[in-house]
Amino acid sequence: MTRFVLDPSVALAWFLDQPVPAYATQVRHALVVGARAVVPSLWHLEVANTLVVAERRRILSRAEVTDSLADIEEIIVQATQTSGDLVPVRQALTTARTFQLTAYDAVYLDTARREGLPLATLDRSLRAAAARASVEIFRRVS
Repeated sequence: MTRFVLDPSVALAWFLDQPVPAYATQVRHALVVGARAVVPSLWHLEVANTLVVAERRRILSRAEVTDSLADIEEIIVQATQTSGDLVPVRQALTTARTFQLTAYDAVYLDTARREGLPLATLDRSLRAAAARASVEIFRRVS
């Protein structure tokens, strides 16, 4: 089974970006056909926060936010919460400083490193940091 660490930028693009980036569509397809996303618990809060801000800014309606969350829950049937939840604050801070990331993004990079998994992200800074840290970027499975 294919597993990868999923950064919120990809899932949020499914609902907030028009047109949806091809990479985000490919990641979604991989999940629909059986790949599994590995996410730290922080992921759920980041997604919910971004969606509620989009609602406040009238980018999405309340119903669209509710539907988006339901869609995410359906697609990401098994969001494995593993050692990413155990990333110590000091480790996240060190990674953030080393790679000039936010502490949030550092958790995704650290999770990918600890789990030995590729990282799915649309975030350019996180992609660049992954390359410097020798973390593979998730590619579509044919």
